[in-house]
Amino acid sequence: MNTLTPRIRPIRVCAASLALVIVCASMVISLERLSAQAQNVSGAISPAKRMADGRQWTTQNLNVNTAPSYCYENAETNCAHYGRLYTWESANRGCQSLGSGWRLPTDDEWRQLTAHYGGVSQDSDDKGKAAYKALLAGGSSGFNAVLGGGRSEDGQYARLEAHGFYWTVSEADSPSGWFYNFGRGGLALHRQNGGEKSRAFSARCVRD
Repeated sequence: MNTLTPRIRPIRVCAASLALVIVCASMVISLERLSAQAQNVSGAISPAKRMADGRQWTTQNLNVNTAPSYCYENAETNCAHYGRLYTWESANRGCQSLGSGWRLPTDDEWRQLTAHYGGVSQDSDDKGKAAYKALLAGGSSGFNAVLGGGRSEDGQYARLEAHGFYWTVSEADSPSGWFYNFGRGGLALHRQNGGEKSRAFSARCVRD
């Protein structure tokens, strides 16, 4: 009596399994690429540079759509060039959304940064002129600050290309925070308190 031996085709099974693995891997790579693209569109990826103070700073204004935040005069083209304007609280959350240790800088971290480029008006003989020039877009530091103006609590926009206001996470008192002001009129960088937290200013992020 002849016994028929079942014909096993492991090569085809393996080939099918290999094809499935390749398809799955391709799907994962595609999804990762889509995720990266989505991050770029949302503004969640920002260029950064290790500055003279030893910390990494973003070299473009924060442009993450974290509520409440605004484009100057509600124009998307202004967001593309100047970044978004944030309240004190949303600036803090916006920097944290970048992940990997990013945060809104403290007053002391801003002050230490500016000291390497001449210091703010209160700390320097030239009243903050060297720091303004070095840290402004096109300056020697590569920090590339821009004069993005601000927004008041009642929705009024002002000071575009005249002032660049930058939040710190440090509170001056309960309703206000410290901020740094690039003033085009005097070509100087100032450290100021009394920034009402409901106002919307620009933001940079920092990490060690």
